[in-house]
Amino acid sequence: MFKIFKKRSFRVRVIAIVSLALFFCLLILFGNHPDAVEHYYSQGLYPVICHIFHPVFNIFPFSIGDIVYSLAVIWLIYIIVRFIRMLFKRQWEPAGILILGVTVGIEIVIAAFYLFWGMNYYRPPASELLNLRDSDYTVADLRAVTSELIDSANACRERLDGKDMGQTNKTIYQIAVKAVNQLEDSSSIFRAYHPDIKPSLLTPLLNYLGTSGYYNPFTSESQVNFQMPVFTRPFVACHELSHQMGFAPEDEANFVGFIAGIHSHDRLLRYSAYNEGVLEFMFALRHQDSIARKELRKRISPQVLADFKTEREYWLGYEGRIERISSMFYDSFLKANNQPYGLRTYNRMVLLILAYRKKHQL
Repeated sequence: MFKIFKKRSFRVRVIAIVSLALFFCLLILFGNHPDAVEHYYSQGLYPVICHIFHPVFNIFPFSIGDIVYSLAVIWLIYIIVRFIRMLFKRQWEPAGILILGVTVGIEIVIAAFYLFWGMNYYRPPASELLNLRDSDYTVADLRAVTSELIDSANACRERLDGKDMGQTNKTIYQIAVKAVNQLEDSSSIFRAYHPDIKPSLLTPLLNYLGTSGYYNPFTSESQVNFQMPVFTRPFVACHELSHQMGFAPEDEANFVGFIAGIHSHDRLLRYSAYNEGVLEFMFALRHQDSIARKELRKRISPQVLADFKTEREYWLGYEGRIERISSMFYDSFLKANNQPYGLRTYNRMVLLILAYRKKHQL
């Protein structure tokens, strides 16, 4: 009887592995047609998922996704220990069935990732959806916009007082949600579905991973590292909410978060967005015109420069091998999901901002 059960279990798991592999092949074929992904998934299935998941998980003030991830790690440790014990006892058949079961589990997780959110990586780029196709720019354009961003960041920083810098995380999250909701007035592409953001329960770990926030595709929750310098949190909150809206690539989430921030009436959020904009444009300018970058840096106010230093020192305090390894894996993850520039994708928000400003003649 036990042998029959083992054969049946083995057969079922092999069939499941093959079936899921065929499903992934269909997803790959589907992903090769961005317009179909946009129509049937990003504007079809994904909003349905959001309307179901968001109201349910928004009930909880803490991250359910963080708990799920923690339990998953505990389960994996248990499986690894169990597998090693089987090998020592030379229980080859049970060990093989266990590996097949784990393979099925991993395939189900991958399938859930793409069904619940990941197919948004393969929708048409935001530049096409927002008709920002003129991405050509000169070094003079880059210098001019960098100069304007510096002036805006300086002015916004000057207006901040102790009350602004003392905002609670709860207030910051509420302001970020309001900012992304207001974006819908300018374009239906910016539509948010019951958006919400939460402090990550895993923040101590996120510090060592060098992570300011993340989006959980399995529970559709956006989480923020709540220990970062306060002036960085509002922009990061908008960035993660942009992922929740369906903007999967990092440059697009950066761009949408920036646009939401600069159009907000909250002084801290506006400064947070301009602060990030100056950082990204100065980084881009370093590779295009290092002399102009040095000259423009002199125009950045002492307060803004002090904030740059505060943020840099914060992350340096946690920098180590864990952060470098996680960056390597995340870089590979981005490249595997239609972002060939890997971690450099974040900085490509510069192209979108330049095209946006040119279209709207800002």
